[in-house]
Amino acid sequence: MKVEPECASCILSRAQIQIYQATTNPALRFRCMAEIVKLLNRSFKPSTVAADICTTRDRIIRQLTGNPDPYKQIKRLANEKALKILPQAKKFVQTGHTQQERFKKACLCAIVGNIMEFDIPGHKFTLKDLSKIIKNAAKDLVIDDLDKAYEITKKANSILFLADNAGEIVFDSLLVEQLKNMGLKVTYVVKGGPVINDATLEDVEISNIDKLADEIITTGTDAIGLLKKQASPEFLKTYDQAEIVFAKGMGYAETLTEYKYTKPHLHLLRTKCNPVANYFAVPRDKNIAKLVA
Repeated sequence: MKVEPECASCILSRAQIQIYQATTNPALRFRCMAEIVKLLNRSFKPSTVAADICTTRDRIIRQLTGNPDPYKQIKRLANEKALKILPQAKKFVQTGHTQQERFKKACLCAIVGNIMEFDIPGHKFTLKDLSKIIKNAAKDLVIDDLDKAYEITKKANSILFLADNAGEIVFDSLLVEQLKNMGLKVTYVVKGGPVINDATLEDVEISNIDKLADEIITTGTDAIGLLKKQASPEFLKTYDQAEIVFAKGMGYAETLTEYKYTKPHLHLLRTKCNPVANYFAVPRDKNIAKLVA
């Protein structure tokens, strides 16, 4: 998925916010922003993938400011708020009368969790909105491949689950639980180091997914989405051997679409920006469950 013109303003906007979270030093803030402008000047081309530029952007900010995790406090807050809403989401899943209905409802909750991303221009979201959004999740599902995904999933033995954001992973636990109830082995994957508000091993412990999934691994890198050249050999081996991949969020959608699909992938995400919405030919601020087989 290539960049669109408006991606430039988003990259700069998120850089500015992240820089101000990372340091209070005015001179250092200016230096960081100047370096990001240089990065855009070098790398912003029609052939570029946004996640690639943003990965470099975030590394520059962390290196120059000396702040290893500018979103640390925001991630903690997102996890705490999500845990408070989790019982309500769990009741929503349990209203499913069949295994297939519970699978679909758990997928909807996982998609709704993807709304928990901060600092995207035009993406208005407060944690108070989550309860209402869960209720409207099915109405907002504009690409619905969940029935097809269920039929493929129930015949499999194992799932590779690519996580996205902190807070969001609390809702992923509902889907992981349903996959386990279906008799599947679940390998849950987080990032190998802090990058924006993506989930890391620290967030896994908070969400209790470590008690549900069979195995917790990382991509071995702090890259947004999946940049295969930067992922660890251990992760790539697991990815290559996976039967089915559940991929959460826009970062994985941006990057996985750059590779040839060799196995079924279920993309679960919220279209939080126009370029991603345009790629899938749907409106912004809608839910997607796209099966690529």
